[in-house]
Amino acid sequence: MSQGVVKWFNNAKGFGFIISEDGEEDFFAHYSAITMDGYKTLKAGQPVTFDITKGEKGLHAVNIIAVSDIETVETAETLASQDSQSD
Repeated sequence: MSQGVVKWFNNAKGFGFIISEDGEEDFFAHYSAITMDGYKTLKAGQPVTFDITKGEKGLHAVNIIAVSDIETVETAETLASQDSQSD
């Protein structure tokens, strides 16, 4: 997976762009490619991980996950693992 930061995201239009970690490339980001529960949106400056695919008009970010969402899942898994080990 690649890492980057949300450049901008328009909720009304349902798309925006992600800047690669090295700042070299922009990737199109559509709301349907965001992996999260509830309302799928991104915020400018938000760190994300994503996969890259080639679209008709350039590179697209897919399987987009906000880094804070990854940390939440990892924390929950760690706590669950520690809890099961203490039983």
